Amino acid sequence: MNLDQLNTSQRAAVEYNDGPQLVIAGAGSGKTRVLTYKIAYLLSQGVPANRILALTFTNKAAREMRDRIARMADAADVRYLWMGTFHSICSKILRQEATQLGFTRDFTIYDTQDQKSLIRQILKLHSLDEKIYKPNMVAARISAAKNALLLPDDYARNQAIAKQDRQDRLYEMSKVYHEYQTRLKAANAMDFDDLLLYMCRLLDQDPAARAYYQQMFQYVLVDEYQDTNYVQYRIVKQLAEPENRICVVGDDAQSIYSFRGADIRNILHFQEGYPNARLFKLEQNYRSTQTIVNAANSLIHHNENQIYKEVYSRKQTGDRIDLVGYMTDRNEGEGVARSIQQYRAIKGVSYNDIAVLYRTNAQSRTFENEFRKLGIAYRIYGGMSFYQRKEIKDAIAYFRLAVNPKDNEALIRVINYPARGIGDTTLRKLSECAVMQNMSMLDVAQQPEQAGLDVSKATANKLIAFASLIDQLREAADTLNAYDFAERVMQLTGIRTAAMLDRTPEGVDRAENLQELLTGIHELIDRRTEEGIDFTPIHDFLAEVSLLTDQDQNLTDDTPRVTLMTVHAAKGLEFEVVYIVGLEENLFPSQMCVKPNEIEEERRLLYVAITRAMEHCHMSYARQRFRNGSVQFSSPSRFLRDIDRQFIAVRQAADTTQPTTPRWGNNTWQNGPSRPLPTMPSKPLASMPFKPLTQLSDIRTTTHTDTPADSLYQTGERVRHGTFGEGTVQRVYEENGTQRIDILFDRFGKKAMLIQFAKLQKI
Repeated sequence: MNLDQLNTSQRAAVEYNDGPQLVIAGAGSGKTRVLTYKIAYLLSQGVPANRILALTFTNKAAREMRDRIARMADAADVRYLWMGTFHSICSKILRQEATQLGFTRDFTIYDTQDQKSLIRQILKLHSLDEKIYKPNMVAARISAAKNALLLPDDYARNQAIAKQDRQDRLYEMSKVYHEYQTRLKAANAMDFDDLLLYMCRLLDQDPAARAYYQQMFQYVLVDEYQDTNYVQYRIVKQLAEPENRICVVGDDAQSIYSFRGADIRNILHFQEGYPNARLFKLEQNYRSTQTIVNAANSLIHHNENQIYKEVYSRKQTGDRIDLVGYMTDRNEGEGVARSIQQYRAIKGVSYNDIAVLYRTNAQSRTFENEFRKLGIAYRIYGGMSFYQRKEIKDAIAYFRLAVNPKDNEALIRVINYPARGIGDTTLRKLSECAVMQNMSMLDVAQQPEQAGLDVSKATANKLIAFASLIDQLREAADTLNAYDFAERVMQLTGIRTAAMLDRTPEGVDRAENLQELLTGIHELIDRRTEEGIDFTPIHDFLAEVSLLTDQDQNLTDDTPRVTLMTVHAAKGLEFEVVYIVGLEENLFPSQMCVKPNEIEEERRLLYVAITRAMEHCHMSYARQRFRNGSVQFSSPSRFLRDIDRQFIAVRQAADTTQPTTPRWGNNTWQNGPSRPLPTMPSKPLASMPFKPLTQLSDIRTTTHTDTPADSLYQTGERVRHGTFGEGTVQRVYEENGTQRIDILFDRFGKKAMLIQFAKLQKI
């Protein structure tokens, strides 16, 4: 180990081990390097390996750090380090302490699938509708409760949570949680969240165990501290006491996981919890050019809640960030694809060194389509190709079955989605009967009794109802254009409603993907119209999409590929060339973000995106984007104003005829003199009391104007919605220049909608 290989700031952070320390590591500043050197340094100073606890967020990070340390220290010592994820370390300790918590040492750990299976059993036992008590949503609420250290009894007594559950018609949620936890205990099992929950309870309630582990761990290190939640904060704090030899490393500017429970206050107020803590800042970026680093700095300095730092680079100055405004999202996809081709053809950049970053998964479709047209190989990082996603394959299976009633594979996929009470046993009998009678499975479902299908009357009626639904779709497929037909499928089958009712991040993604599928079909119709074709049936779309999915399967693993990913998935990665797309209001930042802290997290997300680029960074937006069934006119993201102008090169897209320079109000934002950065305080942030979570979801609030003068609706009016049925208007208001409406639907509870797209009818 040679500490001379570290810069001054890195070395200072490694050598200080006398008390609590906070290491703020800017993007590309060598965070992992400091952690590995620090552990090797502790070993060299005589700290036994089994007295060092190092907590990470991924097993991969733990393996990489262990390998690096082994190259600097005695490999025999390294294997005794307590190094791993929070969950793995807590599991290891709980195996030793299980009897203190009412478990045996061979307790089972339930994974996500086990967890959802148990939840479904409980819902079925209590006759609770899975369309309301969606297993994903129930699991997410239980997880949030545990991460806030709320046991079932605490959950039931919490008035804020009870009110939220009533609003969402989850009247039995506390009972479901209680039953879930009771069954886990009876099965001698824990889920992933229990590993943290029970660890915290052990340290809270067993003074002897707490003292033992406090003495055992002479030094505690935590990676990615900005991503810790409340229960992790408590575990770390208790283990480090009373000596408080603790080192936490992270970057508040890269805290982007609040939707997973991460609490940025843990890192922002670390020095308040440890008044004698030393602060170390790693500010030299080894990844990006000076221009990219300076642009990212000018952006993030607009956040109020931050630990101020001035990241710098000693690499070459580099090109300015390229900002392009396109007329449509389709133009954006085409422009990015052509630009990537030029990098490869003119500069010889490998596809492996290029990434396209977007805010939502649904945005990948446009770029996938354009890349296929131009023969650009790509990979979806941390996900799958748009047309391979479950909800998309479900919708397309309905399309296929309507067009071809003999498509048994399509029928098998969707006959019980959304759930219709047609189980695997019925499906097996249906398949066997179809083979014996030489009929399609749909034909048997239409007339189960005549076909000799051995099922109950109730099951036969369910099959007949499904066959009737497909008959309606078959008729629609012949008479409607592809877009109107797809809309009809979404409406009649309930697949869109099922996605919309799931408020987990995964559910939101599914709903957005289904809407993006409609957008793709609409684009096909637009192209056919331009070609002079008046009517585009769903058959045409199916023919086109089948070729796309075939190309997916034919791509070989060793082909250099452009990486497509969300910004969240890109954290920790780097690429020579980065494209950040869809920089529009209500997309980036997301329309779901209205609170100041939410906007600040969105700004941090863009900071992460920019700092993934090593040499070249491109940003773009579209003036028009097809969303929610219509063409919407977009404004450039407010965050573009936050980047100092001297680091931006505004370019007009080659394929547009109208000016695309970003505009806000009457001011035109163009290349010109740089704008001074806001003055940042040099003193610590003002003290803010640190409190545990008391609610399970972000209840988003913002300043608003109630009942705008030009509103079409009034409080108390009765309205009808195509999906949610009839309801009563509770509030009409304006947020950020957009009119919104809150409706209490008779069957689906309270919904907040944008008036422009709600398609309401007054009753």
